[in-house]
Amino acid sequence: MSGAKRLELFRNLLEEAHRALELQFGFELWDGSTVPRELPSYAMCLVIKRESVIAAIMRRPNLDTLINAHVAGLLDLKNGTLFDLAAQRPHGKVFRRLKTLSKRKTLETAWNFWRAPANMPRPLDRVKDNSQARDGRPQTNKQNVAYHYDVSNAFYRLFLDPEMVYTCAYFQPEWHDDLARAQTDKLDMICRKLRLKPGDRFLDIGCGWGALICHAAQHYGVKATGVTLSEEQAALAREKIAALGLQERVEVVLQDYTQMDGEFDKISSIGMFEQVGIRNYPDYFRSVHRLLRPRGLYLHHTIARRAKRSERAFRKLKPEYRALTRYIFPGGELDHLGMSVSNLERYGFEVHDVEAWREHYQRTTRLWWEKLNARRREAEAEVGPEKTRMWLLYLAGCSLAFERGAVGVNQTLASKRTRGPAGLPPSRADLYR
Repeated sequence: MSGAKRLELFRNLLEEAHRALELQFGFELWDGSTVPRELPSYAMCLVIKRESVIAAIMRRPNLDTLINAHVAGLLDLKNGTLFDLAAQRPHGKVFRRLKTLSKRKTLETAWNFWRAPANMPRPLDRVKDNSQARDGRPQTNKQNVAYHYDVSNAFYRLFLDPEMVYTCAYFQPEWHDDLARAQTDKLDMICRKLRLKPGDRFLDIGCGWGALICHAAQHYGVKATGVTLSEEQAALAREKIAALGLQERVEVVLQDYTQMDGEFDKISSIGMFEQVGIRNYPDYFRSVHRLLRPRGLYLHHTIARRAKRSERAFRKLKPEYRALTRYIFPGGELDHLGMSVSNLERYGFEVHDVEAWREHYQRTTRLWWEKLNARRREAEAEVGPEKTRMWLLYLAGCSLAFERGAVGVNQTLASKRTRGPAGLPPSRADLYR
């Protein structure tokens, strides 16, 4: 069958599906025609730039194919964003509505596209699948961290705040769009929760570009140590420490957290725990317990999935989660809040407080997306169009997942358990001044 005939078959079927689903957006096909045919030029539409995209979907109808098509620039949006597309997705019984389509037309279209050339570029096939690389060895941890964080410091500067904080911001006393202010407020909230004071020995596990350790030293007078496995982050953090004249009070160690020595009064882990892997939790919590002085405070800040009816059900992963751990965070694995609390108690900690920040992270990732999208050309010049599209997709997907409650983020304050008073104030009033 000729390409023109396949195009006509597909267009006719797509028009029928568009009516059945009552879609609020349209489609632009590879010959420039649209569905519906009278689609206004300003309307949002999904652009399919090659016939081979449909042929590839027919052969491998999965999320990976769609992501590859988008990253390759062959499946795109016009006059709208991924957030707009999510807002206009069809509601109700989608599959029930699709059953009203002509079976003969559907089968004929599918068969002819299944036989058509499917030579669609799949740029992400070059990415080695290290999604299960979570044996806990320092070398494996370093490789996983380098894949995500050593992309380019210049790239991350395009969408992060001036302090380069790459974790959930904290918006208060009202929702606002000032990312720099929200990240500074987050750093300060962490310091207040840990009750940092002059002379405290403070360890930040997974210190990123050094924002928290520098803030704690400048404003709370602590002696701070940050540990990271990212060479790019460590180099920039050390430059920052030197520029601020904090060399006597702040250091960055390029090392695996399991190899750290010493004793600290306060420890934080802000957005690092997601890289540990469930099988390595015993080593993680034992390491924190070993490094923390008796009754020392530990702030455990991590993204979490919702708990399921059973652990077996919890371990069953959706395709979008698998894609995230392959293309964005190799080796990454999320627990649920109950698992974190149980492990803290199991490994010698007393839990004092849990605070959910889900909506704060939804807003943070949305602002990151907006900043990166606004500087898209600069990002493409720095890391290439494929990685830029992948990161935009990842940030938008995260924001939507937080918005819908598929994932959350929690800050849990604990202390190294001993008998007697915890030494904390009788209320949390001092935190929300």
